[in-house]
Parts: sequence; structure tokens; C-alpha cells
Amino acid sequence: MGEPIRDIAIDPTGFDQGGAVPVFKQLYRQIRDQITAGVLRSGTRLPSTRALAADLRLSRTTTIAAFEQLETEGYIETRKGARAKVLPLPFVGGGLVTEPLPRLQDNLSRRGQALVSLRHETGFPGSYFLQPGLPDAASFPFTIWRRLLSKHMRPTAGETFGYHSYGGHQGLREVIAQYMQSSRGVKCQPDQIMITGGAQSAFTLLAHLLVDAGDPVMVEEPGYTGAHGAFGAAGARITPLDVDGRNWNLKTIATVRPKVIYLTPSCQFPLGSTMRIEQRLRLLQLAAEIGAWVIEDDFDSEFRFSGNRVPTLQSQDTDHRTIYVGSFAKTMLPDLRLGFIIFPGEVVRPVRKANFLMGTAAPLVTQAALADFIRNGDFARHTRRMKRLYAARRMLLTGHAQALLGDVMEQLDEGNGLQTTWRFRIPVDDVVVVESALQAGVNVTPLSAHYIHGAPEQGLMIGYAASEEKQIPRALHKLNQVIRQHLG
Repeated sequence: MGEPIRDIAIDPTGFDQGGAVPVFKQLYRQIRDQITAGVLRSGTRLPSTRALAADLRLSRTTTIAAFEQLETEGYIETRKGARAKVLPLPFVGGGLVTEPLPRLQDNLSRRGQALVSLRHETGFPGSYFLQPGLPDAASFPFTIWRRLLSKHMRPTAGETFGYHSYGGHQGLREVIAQYMQSSRGVKCQPDQIMITGGAQSAFTLLAHLLVDAGDPVMVEEPGYTGAHGAFGAAGARITPLDVDGRNWNLKTIATVRPKVIYLTPSCQFPLGSTMRIEQRLRLLQLAAEIGAWVIEDDFDSEFRFSGNRVPTLQSQDTDHRTIYVGSFAKTMLPDLRLGFIIFPGEVVRPVRKANFLMGTAAPLVTQAALADFIRNGDFARHTRRMKRLYAARRMLLTGHAQALLGDVMEQLDEGNGLQTTWRFRIPVDDVVVVESALQAGVNVTPLSAHYIHGAPEQGLMIGYAASEEKQIPRALHKLNQVIRQHLG
């Protein structure tokens, strides 16, 4: 004889009635998981679909559908006039027994090992106080954005579904070309633009398009570890392009003869400095002489709070060696995963195809909504509003930070971007400081994390954009307390 009929421990509060997954499938998953875990053993007879429906306050149609799915997959057996019975499964016996999983990291390639061991600061969920580089999501016009997404999520909305436009939505490429010409002086046409799933996707795509294993690539030091990771994963031999304050050491370029030079000239990451015009022109001259590609990462160009905006490298390049990378992570939201590349020439179909094959393309529906967002003037209005908001928050943060920390730290950045950068005046381990600050609910970044090759500077990157003004002084006081504890 089989097991007696028993109740099933189902959590009715776990059902999402309006969710994307049907309720019958949510019920099926809960019962299936109890069977595979050995909670419901072989031979156990289940309650009737009618009784279960009454107990869970679901329709009987829902419970019948869940049992039918379980029977189809071989978990239970149903017979007319009898209760459903759990069938024996070969891997279940008094509880699920699994073999210990192998350590994936022990089986990676050398490139994979290097990639996963690279330190990259991304912040932590739920702790946004003073997090660098994070825009203010609470001020984003979600009502407008939802309406635009809904407009393009209908079958009649146009060509926003399928695999046909992996180079980017035509309308979005057109408005980006217009915007970049008017706002940044970039010389481009829509056919030069490729839309990607964010700036990181752009770097990954470019690394595989431009670099063969062993090719020399120069990346700023200190610099953005995301770019370092993208080119390292492509097998590049990375050499540092040293940056000290406002000085980029260009002397080594002729010796290294890199295939690609990656840099952030408008707002150096992480130092926040701006490349001088004589160095820009010299860099472009050297790139032309050795045939190197220059990748200009203009990640924070919209938010400059000191002096006028400087022109892009791309707009000053007469030899067409500069590839421009931009994104909407700072001006809108990182979660949108929308970026773009402006190539020196037309993006032909085979190159667009690479965007699909590498998995670096962005959803067409999101692209179409963004095209409308820019075309309707919503993007410009949102950006103007955020500039005013961020300017006030930056002034508040730098004033309080200088008063609290000025004796032990000095500010390095020049008033650009969504974070400020500070260097310790005295010896202190910035990683230890950051770990202690996180325990206190403050999410800053160690400056040393952005040094890969040489001796690192010790300091902190402190954000302000995602913190309300009333939160900034309190968070800085907590950070000050943490720093003082580690001064010895």
C-alpha cells in the first residue's frame, strides 16, 4: 500500500496573481520542489484537486492544471476515482542527495582566471549612501518612460521585435547623431553608430573586433577596470598609460606601439581630471603615426560643474582613428543597459552582425522608447533638471567633506562626474577603510582598486548623486568616524 493521503505545505502568500508566470505553474513548482527534495516521498497520495483548491482559495481549474503538468513530467500519477500519487524518482530517497559541485574557478581558462580575479567595484544593493557614479533613480520620469515602453510593446508598434536590427534601431541612431553633433560637436552620421547593451558591452565588442591575442593595448593607469577586463578577456597584452593629475604620460606610446589606446580624456576615471589640448593633439598625432585605434570613453560628459565642456577627441581627429563610446547609464539609469559606439566610418552589415553574435546588442523595444524619449524633448528636460540637482548636491558634499576630512585628505577631481575623488595625506589602507565604511552603511570606493600595475595611491571615491541632500552630511560624519578609527 502507498502512503496515506497527506496535506501539502503550500505557501499561498507566494502566489503572484498578476505576474508573468501563471498561478497554476507557481503551484506546480512548489509541489515539484517538495517531490525532488524528498519531502513528498514515493507513493504519497495527494489531496484532491477540489480540496486543494478550497484550501488555497484557488479555482479548481488552476489545481487541475498544476496536477496535469506534474503528471506530464512524470512526478505524479493520476487515476479516475483515486487520489494522485507521487511516483518513485531515481535520485530521491529520504531527501535529495547531491554530489558536491566542482569549483568552476578551478576549471577556467587562463583568460577566465585573470578576468574573475580582477577587482571591480560595483557597489552593493541596499547601501547607496555616497556610492560613486550612481545617478538618482528616484528623480527619473518613470511615468513617461513606462508610457513609451508600452507604446512599443504592442505587435502593431512597428519593427521592434526580431533579430533584424542588431546594429541598432534606426530612429535611435538618427536622434543620437543629431544630439551628439549639437551637444558634443561630434562629427557623425547615423550609419556610423552602433547601439550596444551599455558601455561595457561596447568595450567587449571592440576588444574582440580590434584585438588579436597578444596584441598590445594601452589602458589608463589608474583607470576603469571594466575596460581592462574587456581587453584582457580578448587576450590583449595590456600596458599602462600612466596618468598623474592632469598629465598623461604619452612618451611610452611610440615604444609600445599599441593596437588600441583606451582613455577617458574629458573626465579621467577615477581622478576626475581633464586632458589638456596639447596632450590631446599629441595623442592623436601619435595614434596616426603608429596606426593605433583610440577609444574615447566619454562616460560622464553631461555632468561638468567646473568650467565649460571641452570638445571630444573625436571632433579633433582629422585622421579618423578615434572610436567614441557613450552610454545612458549616468544620464538616465544603469539598468537600461543602453550604450553606443560611433565608428570613424560606416558600420557595414558584417560588423553589425558581430553585435548579435557577441550578445552585446540591446533590446529594440528599449531602443525605440529611448528614441521617442530624446525626440520628444524628455531627455533634455531630465538632463537639465539633474544637472541643477547634482550641482547642489556636489557643492554640499565637497563643502562638508573639506570641513571634516580636509586635514587628512585632499580633493583630486576638477568638478566633473557623479563622484568626487580624494587622496589620503597620510598612510592608511583605503580598502580597510572602505570595508569598515560599508558596515556603517556608507558605500564608497577605494582609489587603489583602479591601479593594476604600479604602486597605488590610497584614497576614496565618494559619490553624491544618488543620496538625498539631508543624507549627505550624516553619511559623511559616519565616514569621518570610520577614517579616524583607522588613523592609529
